[in-house]
Order: sequence, then structure tokens, then C-alpha cells
Amino acid sequence: MNKRALISVSDKSGVGEFARELSSLGFEIISTGGTKRMLQEQGIPVIGVSDVTGFPEILEGRVKTLNPLIHGGLLAKQDDAGHQQQLEEHGIKAIQLVCVNLYPFQQTIEKPGVTVADAIENIDIGGPAMLRASAKNHQYVTVVVDPADYATVLNELKDHGETTLETRRTLAAKVFRHTAAYDALIAGYMTNLTGEETPEKLTVTYELKQKLRYGENPHQKAAFYKKPLGSSFSIAYAQQLHGKELSYNNINDADAALQIVKEFSEPAAVAVKHMNPCGVGTGKTVFEAFEKAFAADPISIFGGIIAFNREVDAVTAEKLYEIFLEIVIAPAFSEEAKAILTGKKNLRLLTVPFNAREAFEAKMVTVEGGLLVQDRDEYSLDDATITIPTKREPTAEEWEALKLGWKVVKHVKSNAIVVADKDMTLGIGAGQMNRVGAAEIALKQAGAKAEGAALASDAFFPMDDTVEAAAKAGITAIIQPGGSIKDADSIKKADEYGIAMVFTGVRHFKH
Repeated sequence: MNKRALISVSDKSGVGEFARELSSLGFEIISTGGTKRMLQEQGIPVIGVSDVTGFPEILEGRVKTLNPLIHGGLLAKQDDAGHQQQLEEHGIKAIQLVCVNLYPFQQTIEKPGVTVADAIENIDIGGPAMLRASAKNHQYVTVVVDPADYATVLNELKDHGETTLETRRTLAAKVFRHTAAYDALIAGYMTNLTGEETPEKLTVTYELKQKLRYGENPHQKAAFYKKPLGSSFSIAYAQQLHGKELSYNNINDADAALQIVKEFSEPAAVAVKHMNPCGVGTGKTVFEAFEKAFAADPISIFGGIIAFNREVDAVTAEKLYEIFLEIVIAPAFSEEAKAILTGKKNLRLLTVPFNAREAFEAKMVTVEGGLLVQDRDEYSLDDATITIPTKREPTAEEWEALKLGWKVVKHVKSNAIVVADKDMTLGIGAGQMNRVGAAEIALKQAGAKAEGAALASDAFFPMDDTVEAAAKAGITAIIQPGGSIKDADSIKKADEYGIAMVFTGVRHFKH
């Protein structure tokens, strides 16, 4: 008795040749709709599902394969006498191979202006049912959801007359991953439609972008996954033009650099080391911005990552070439800049479309046994309710320095302090257990440049010691959230030294 293969695909790449080879191997091909028409046009013998079921496709094709004559053939245990007897009693033939992929739900909801009706219509029902049935019964049924597996299946059929159990199980596992990811996208779409912010179940899906040599340390295994429908304004969707593969630490640092440089509309350069900025500069040109970012900390930038929000030109590339860097990120590189920087074979060059629209993405952090989910910190100074509790208000130049410091401190590990002037960071204190400790690090790095500069703090001052340290270093303006029960002490200390202090009402903890 001929073996049967059921083929019904949305992605038709390579399926014609696959079906032709199966037919030549003695398989009777069953198909539906557009797949059936395509196979017929290619001269491949094919039987319609309606001819098998004796029932027409109905409800605009919504119901065609949901039938015992199909699912009985998929789910029967082919070495079970009882199952075989029931198949015979009901005139059902076993199906040994299923090749199905699903309605393009993701591609549909990616389209601008897609209607809810269009999205709903592209939720496949029969396809997942056939895939899951076949994958469940993989002891007997070969199920193919990915055109990349056609060759493997054909080779085993040609060599052995059947596929191995190991292959069938591997393909079945891929099917369940595929249908789970498909359902996760649908669940996400429907949840967003309802406006539910904390659903009782959270199902997310990601696609493998690359295997990594190792994680944070060589003894840790790692991989990089990207989110379907994720923001293209991201490292996950960046294009690598040159250099070695990205490492786990590279990806984390590159993401940190990109998030900071996004804060600026003027030409800006951001240097990052271990997920903290070590230098940030702005200017009238990308070269000027980089010179300031480099000057901010010429030691820590060694082996770091640089992100720009403008095209990298030749003069900037020449300066970059002189420094050991891991990655340079930019919207683009001029041909001259690319020619210069590709002279370093290991230097990674990444481009990110800065004009792309960002998709909303929650921030997710795993803890052992669980997952923390929160909105991303997109709160800017424009959103804040500003108050000035001190006797003196900031000058125009101090305001510019305060704004730059506030943009950067939001991205520094807490406790965080940033000392800045209007064009660049001068000192950064990151990840300290107390605030005055972070201030001391930032002020020491700034040195004499702290005179007349601004200081930004990611959270309020629990006491006035940070203001005292800032004043003694020459700081003339401070920006912080306020909200401490001892705010009055900090205000008094600022007034004592003639410091202008701004309260934003919003903290920017980053753990």
C-alpha cells in the first residue's frame, strides 16, 4: 500500500521539488487550496483533501482538514492492531508524512494599518491541529514544518525507505516549538487588544540569532535570541558590517551604549565599558563629539564600545583607528571611514537604523525561579515636574550641563553620580553602595574640571554629605529627584554654598 503525505503550506519555497521527490518515492500526495493548485500546475499527482474526506472545504476555507478521516490517519498507532482495525472499519488510511506551515500571522500584523479582522483571519486552526497531532504521533509520522528540513527527510527516505525515530523526534520537537511560538504571538496580540497589563500567564517567544562562544565567562554557555516584531532600533536587529562575531559581553555593552546615545538629538558619542558609560560627548560634528567622549576618560575607553548617532566620517574613523576598541555603532559609515576601520580585522562595525520606529518592549529580568517585568525607563526631563528649591536658579549654561548629566545618569548603575558640563561628562561614579561614595568617585575623576560644573544624581540625597562634597569640589549646580525626609538639609547646604539645585520628582534607579 502506498504511503501518504499530506502537504499544505503557506511558505511554498522548495515544496514543489519536495513533493515531486516524495511522489517518485511512492508517496500519494494529499493537499489543499493553493498548495494543491501549485502542485497540479507542476504536474505532480495530488489528491484533494475533500476527495479524502468526502466533505467540501467550507466557511471560506476555515474548515477543511478538521475531519476524522484526516486526524484518524495522523493519530493512529500504526503497530496497534486495535487502531488498525478501527481505521479499516471507518475507511481511514494512515498518513505517514505531514508537511505543513502556518498562515502568516506575524507577517500580517507587521503590516502598517492592519485591521483586527485581517489579523484574526490569519490565525491558523487546522494547520496547528495537524502539526500537533503528527508531532504527538512522531513514533510513526514524520512531520516537517521548516523547508530547511526537506533535504534531511528526503535523504533518509532514499537511503532507508523511512526516517529514523531520532529524526522524527527532532522534527516533532521543532513543531512544538513552532506552534508554541505561533500561539505566543497570537496571545500577545490579543492581550494587547484587550489592554491587559498583567495577564495571568505571560508567554513570550524569541528566535535564535546566533550561538555564542560563551557567556560572561568562558565556562558559561550562551546564545543570542531576537524578539519577533521587536524594535529594529536595537542591537538585536543591527547589521554587522565587519569584524569578529559579537560576544555575550559585547552585546550587553553595545545595547547599553545604544540606549544612552538615543537620548541625544545633537551629534553625540558614547563610550561604554562593562555596561556603564565612561565618557559621553556632544558637539557640532561627530568628530567633536567623539573628541569630548574620549577626553572624558581616555583610560577606560581602552577596549570599550563607542556609539554615535550620526554617520562616522573619515576624520573620526582615523581617530578611532588609533584606539583599541571592541565595537563601533553608528547609523552609517562613510565609504572612506569604512575603508579605514576595516583595516582592523577584529573591530566590529554595526549599523542601526536611527530613523526606525521603536516598538514598545517591556524590560524582562530573570531571577531564579521567576521573571521580573517592567516598563522601560523612558521618562525624560521633558516629562518631569521641575522645582527649584534653592535661592539661586541655574544659569542657561548650567541648565545645559544639568540636562546632559540627567540624560546620562539614568543609564549608570546605581548608586550613580555624573559630573558634567554642557558638552561632556567629566566624572562618573557607578554602582556604589552609598551615594556619597559614588559622588567621591565622580568628583575625583573630574578633578579641577568640576569647578563650575553640574552634578546629577539618579536618586535623592539621604543626607547633605553629597552636597557638601560637591560644593568643596567646585560644583555650582545639582539635579536630583528630591523626596528625602532630609531634603531641607540638602537645600540648606546648597544655599550655604550658592549652589543651584533642581528637583525632578523622578528617580532613575538602574540595578
